[in-house]
Amino acid sequence: MVKHTEPDQTLIKMPSLRAVKAFVAAARYQNFTRAAEALCVTQAAISRQIRDLEEHLGAELFNRAGRAVELTPAGSIFYDAVQLSFTNIALAADRIRHSESPKQRVTLCCSPAFANFWLGPKLPALFAAYPEIDLNIVTTQNFLTLENGVNPDIIICKMAKSGQGYFSQPLVCDVIYPVCTPQYLEQHPEIRTLDGLRNSALLNLSPFGRSQVAEHVDWKVWFAYQDIDLDRRDADAPQLFNANDYSLLMQLAQHHQGVALGWHYLVAPLVEQGLLVRPVSDTLVHRDTRHYLSLSEAKSRDASCCKLRDWLIEQFDWSLHEEAEDQG
Repeated sequence: MVKHTEPDQTLIKMPSLRAVKAFVAAARYQNFTRAAEALCVTQAAISRQIRDLEEHLGAELFNRAGRAVELTPAGSIFYDAVQLSFTNIALAADRIRHSESPKQRVTLCCSPAFANFWLGPKLPALFAAYPEIDLNIVTTQNFLTLENGVNPDIIICKMAKSGQGYFSQPLVCDVIYPVCTPQYLEQHPEIRTLDGLRNSALLNLSPFGRSQVAEHVDWKVWFAYQDIDLDRRDADAPQLFNANDYSLLMQLAQHHQGVALGWHYLVAPLVEQGLLVRPVSDTLVHRDTRHYLSLSEAKSRDASCCKLRDWLIEQFDWSLHEEAEDQG
């Protein structure tokens, strides 16, 4: 006796994916004509698909005002859900396509500061050494709750346990010292002393949103290790500028706007090139806190992932690191 499959109500009740695709395009461009151009169909086809979708859902998805359209509250709810679903579908399809390609894609997840200051300048050498690797960089300041669909092969961050299913190994500990431009130092020679430094224009890294990037070290913490109270700055001292974006602080420092705290493994090349200088030799070394490289256990035998892992480890200049530790 043949056993019949019961109707799948979930699939039956789903709207047409073609209509949903038209809806996503219209919501993204807020214009039916531009959505039609993006999907290479007619404007009438987009309007028909949206109308059919609204009838299926029993709700209006757009407020129409001439050629422009905007999402209704119901449309916003639906867009948030389907946009994420379509992103996941596109990523899965992309992974499948690349699995049939002679090139192997490797996804590396790291902080924006690491990508900008450490990794970026080294990428041309990586591309030249391993042309068979398609590198995909994902930057974040939240390593514990990555977006859906983001499954890094390699993670570089301050956490030894980046999540289930990863092997971790230490890379480097935090070595932190003040940096500014030669021009700023020339204009403010008083910052060659700690007291003078305390009363200068300080570019401060605030902790908000950074709890998963690094053990936090700001100017107050750094000066405390030097037995100096930052709160005793002169009343007429320049403003203490705060931002939780390290790249922004370093950009300001390179534009002669003050003194920032430099993480040695990030700023050493800028110091070597003379773009930044150290106004004082005092250094804070966190020997017990390290940055880690974590490799997905599922990719532990993947040749491309292992090549990238080994290359990253080789790029850490241990001689410079040890020299900075000795100065601490």
